[in-house]
Amino acid sequence: MPKQILLNAFNMNCVGHINHGLWAHPRDTSHRYKELGYWTDLARTLERGLFDGLFIADILGVYDVYENSVDLTLRETIQLPVNDPLILVSAMAAATSNLGFGVTVNIAAEHPYLLARRFSTLDHLTSGRIGWNIVTGYLDSAARALGQTGLSEHDSRYDQADECMELLYKLWETSWDDDAVVLDRTERVYARPEKVRPINHHGRYYNVEGYHLSEPSRQRTPVLFQAGTSPRGKAFAARHAECTFINATDPASARAASRAIRKAVADAGRRPDDIKILVGITVVADQTMAGAEAKYADYRRYASPEAGLAHFSAGTGIDLSRLDLDTPIAQSADNGNAIQSNIQTARDTGLTKRKLLEKLSLGGRYPAIIGNGETIADELQTWIEEGEIDGFNLTRTVVPESFDDFIDVVIPVLQERGLYKTAYEKGSFRNRLFGHGDRLLAPHPAATLR
Repeated sequence: MPKQILLNAFNMNCVGHINHGLWAHPRDTSHRYKELGYWTDLARTLERGLFDGLFIADILGVYDVYENSVDLTLRETIQLPVNDPLILVSAMAAATSNLGFGVTVNIAAEHPYLLARRFSTLDHLTSGRIGWNIVTGYLDSAARALGQTGLSEHDSRYDQADECMELLYKLWETSWDDDAVVLDRTERVYARPEKVRPINHHGRYYNVEGYHLSEPSRQRTPVLFQAGTSPRGKAFAARHAECTFINATDPASARAASRAIRKAVADAGRRPDDIKILVGITVVADQTMAGAEAKYADYRRYASPEAGLAHFSAGTGIDLSRLDLDTPIAQSADNGNAIQSNIQTARDTGLTKRKLLEKLSLGGRYPAIIGNGETIADELQTWIEEGEIDGFNLTRTVVPESFDDFIDVVIPVLQERGLYKTAYEKGSFRNRLFGHGDRLLAPHPAATLR
């Protein structure tokens, strides 16, 4: 039986996310991101398509590297304005029964003691459908806005993240026993005091003495996502992550990255299949090839490759507005705190501004597949088999039609081939992804703390 594809919708609580400029398309409704109905409609749509999850990205700063300003960022709404992602989840969970939610939160901006309660609350309210995308940040503008002089050194941010996770595991997994809550009205005992204990954590970054404020939720620890692909980021993922996102230009590069990640997971004492690997991808689908190509040409008329340059500038710390078209981008890299994988890719491929603009025809850098259901299914299957990945983060183009098109055109073909589920499995988000129950299992460090 072929491997079934895991599928997340990739979105953000803003107008312009990955494929920049398409907010200007007359059929796009992303400007409605401020309306609750926009999100509950999206959640119901994704559940109709049996998506595993909605993955919500987030940033805390602004993209101000390109032209040393936010002018283009504001004109093209490049992830600005951007609203809080966590607040959306309760409403979408109430509108659905099975869809999972992976929400991005930066550990540098949230104290672990309070963050633990927020995720436990959402795990309760979603009946175990919450996940956390762990990020350490990459924008100096965010660090300055939070009262710092700038980003701390790249690897030290992961050192802090490691300690943050250790502290969170203590709160989620050890403060309350499974049988602490008895809800005994006759004896007037809601929770048994001997089954609840404070945690005492004294480390380099955090000092916490206290009880976890939430009783045990279904998953306890949310499903853990992570996207760092620098050497330090991969080491962090190998220890903690259950799902990781990689940027790959083709199945061959995906295979190399996947093998490196699974080896790192095994070296960390976990099983290689304890982690699911997903690739970001854009799909333009129609019932016919001619229709898909016409739709792609239509989208390109509204896309903003320059906005894509501004996004890339923020991720690398390089002001691409100052570079000649054919100057190798990596020659200007001097910011070790930026997204190192972006700089390394630019270095490995000899990427220039001209080549990058060619890749940004839809405003975003992710590989684009244009076609009918059969041709798109063929390519996705190739990525899965040759790239040795588990699934995809599907970006949006024109909202909501890009998700509707994928559901109506592509998913039926994948189902016919046995590559995609025809119904949701029971249980929590974690159980649907891995099939071994609601809780993390050893040798994951969260499980071994119990």
